Amino acid sequence: METRNVYDVLLERGFIAQATHEDEIKELLGKKKVTFYTGYDPTADSLHVGHFLQAMAMRHLQLAGHRPIILIGGGTAMIGDPSGRSDMRSMMTEETIAHNSECFKKQLSRFIDFSEDKAIMVNNADWLMKLEYIPFIRDIGIHFSVNRMLTAECFKTRMQNEGGLSFLEFNYMIMQAYDFMKLHELYGCELQFGGDDQWSNIIAGTDLIRRKKGASTYGMTFQLLARADGVKMGKTMSGAVWLDAEKTSPYDFYQYWRNIEDASVEKCLALLTFLPMDEVRRLGALKDAEINQAKEVLAFEVTKIVHGEEEAVKAQNAARELFGAGTSSADAPTTEISKEELDRGIGLLDLLRQVGLSPSNSEGRRLVTSNAVSVNDEIISDPKAVIDSSCLKDGIIMLKKGKKKFHQIKVK
Repeated sequence: METRNVYDVLLERGFIAQATHEDEIKELLGKKKVTFYTGYDPTADSLHVGHFLQAMAMRHLQLAGHRPIILIGGGTAMIGDPSGRSDMRSMMTEETIAHNSECFKKQLSRFIDFSEDKAIMVNNADWLMKLEYIPFIRDIGIHFSVNRMLTAECFKTRMQNEGGLSFLEFNYMIMQAYDFMKLHELYGCELQFGGDDQWSNIIAGTDLIRRKKGASTYGMTFQLLARADGVKMGKTMSGAVWLDAEKTSPYDFYQYWRNIEDASVEKCLALLTFLPMDEVRRLGALKDAEINQAKEVLAFEVTKIVHGEEEAVKAQNAARELFGAGTSSADAPTTEISKEELDRGIGLLDLLRQVGLSPSNSEGRRLVTSNAVSVNDEIISDPKAVIDSSCLKDGIIMLKKGKKKFHQIKVK
């Protein structure tokens, strides 16, 4: 039986947004082991669900026999990528960048197999931080047209804003193009992948390699993880949906996918799980109340990949118990508060903020006054309400936001 070309797999599952040379890339991936790369700037101490989509694409490619290079942007993070941003990124110290890079390595190792040289991880600080300005501008900068660079969407957007575009950020495209050339020189890298907002930077890299090395390299971008209305996924009222269990608990991670809009279920099943496409289409075709079955499968499968099967089972069981009966669960998100503090009483708005059910008192007030908050299944509409030891029920206070967001309060 002939092995299926991974390009067709990525296309069928909905990953591919743009490609520099579709036929050539498909042929290349079908005839030999290809070294490719995807870059991550370490701007936080955890990856988020947008990064996870790219990690899934890399895993498909690796399973097909190709070798990923994960490029950690220790050097480019010192500048900041203007793509998709309306403001300038804050400056980061080398120590923060190093710490974040280590966190990325640990998380990506869950999805990518680094054993026996099947994948490698490198840091562009290894070459970018050693560059001398004049030689670099003479050797590399000469191949970049300012007029052409200014046609890139990321630059045009920033140029129209009041703050403008700093010369520092203007260098980002050149840095990323140089990264591709260095990876081509050092590891024979022939393909660069990235989110669709990286298209201009990827093209710049293939063009630089052609001009400097006379070699053909290719680029492809993946769809950004977005809702049906075009808004990026991965944000909640309390912040981003992180892959780090300390920043977004496995339960909250599970609930995020369990509660996504109906129109995005089939797409997310295709992009973020390894379920066969026949099953993806079957689940995606479910309607009305039955679509909840598909959402539960999605939530379980994605949580299993990111946090492991044990945590996925715990999250699923907790969600079923809480949603079905409104009772306590050992696996639900829990905050422990001292008896002394509970005896004194805590303002409801402060408590909602403390346990992460609202990002601020003003948002908490809006939730309470709109009857979206309950304590032990009793709706509380007074934003001045105080929660104390008298609210304990079987040793637990159950906070609920909306229909599906729960949090337990226990005594230390």
